[in-house]
Amino acid sequence: MPKPYNDYVKYLNEIIRIPSVQRYQAIDMFAGCGGLSLGFEAAGIKTIGYEMVESCCNTYRHNLKSECYQTIIDENSVFPHTDIIIGGPPCQPFSRRGKQKGKDDTRNGFPAIIAAIRRIKPKIWLCENVKGLPEQNTEYFQSVIEQFSELGYKVEYRIFQLTHYDVAQNRERLVMIGHQGEFKFPQPNDYKITAGEALGHMAMEIPENAAFLTPSMDKYIAKYEAASKCKNPRDLHLDKPARTLTCRNLAGSTSDMHRIKLPDGRRRRITVREAARLQGFPDWFEFMGTEESQFTQIGNAVPPMFSYKLAKAVIDYLEGEHNGLQEAANN
Repeated sequence: MPKPYNDYVKYLNEIIRIPSVQRYQAIDMFAGCGGLSLGFEAAGIKTIGYEMVESCCNTYRHNLKSECYQTIIDENSVFPHTDIIIGGPPCQPFSRRGKQKGKDDTRNGFPAIIAAIRRIKPKIWLCENVKGLPEQNTEYFQSVIEQFSELGYKVEYRIFQLTHYDVAQNRERLVMIGHQGEFKFPQPNDYKITAGEALGHMAMEIPENAAFLTPSMDKYIAKYEAASKCKNPRDLHLDKPARTLTCRNLAGSTSDMHRIKLPDGRRRRITVREAARLQGFPDWFEFMGTEESQFTQIGNAVPPMFSYKLAKAVIDYLEGEHNGLQEAANN
């Protein structure tokens, strides 16, 4: 399948925009800055967000023009009735870089999502999380699947490599879906978006707020890469998709930080706008809060281009043949 665009940036900004008419409504639990919601809204599903971090809620409200309730989400939280529930429960309890407390971590959001689905009984629900959850926390993951199944849903999950879904980044994520019919996951592209396509002319420019690496930082990085037997420098390679963006390698000044090597040999950290492009946010989307907060919001977000494809699959399910299956079951 050929690429559906000549200019990726133009394509991104045309696809990820909020239409005037939206046919469905969803609640987004643990909404963050609204990456998952933005893709759903672009596809025609109005969202209501629930998130505890103030800067994330401000970003959500500013861009989606939807309500985002700043609240701690737990098993006793109350939500409006809706046919669709989506959410990205905090991944730190299950992340390889975290302490991996899993179900015992107080940030584990699965109990809250299970409780909400039990009360609301939506037609379909979707959760996004780290790819390692099924393997690294197998027993707990299976218990979550069983709890969802006991609520009357057919539960399916899949690991996605987002570089095959119009995201210029080698990012792998787990998506879980609960439905009662025949759901079809979005199909992967046979092409990849490169970092150069996503950044365009910005890559070789020097922005006003450019943060250059110091000579001592360059030496530290060289030492780190030698010790880790890194075959290719971890600078951004414009002819390939970017490495996975995380809040750590965006917001933190670490040896693993995302950076661009300029023709004159200097290195600079990528900007918030560049990070947003690599994560699949359109240029009109503005992040609120400090620069560190903005980087963290981007690193934790679901890429909107990917969530748009998930949302289209959800709409196809709601309007498709599962209705016939349900009607047959009722007759």
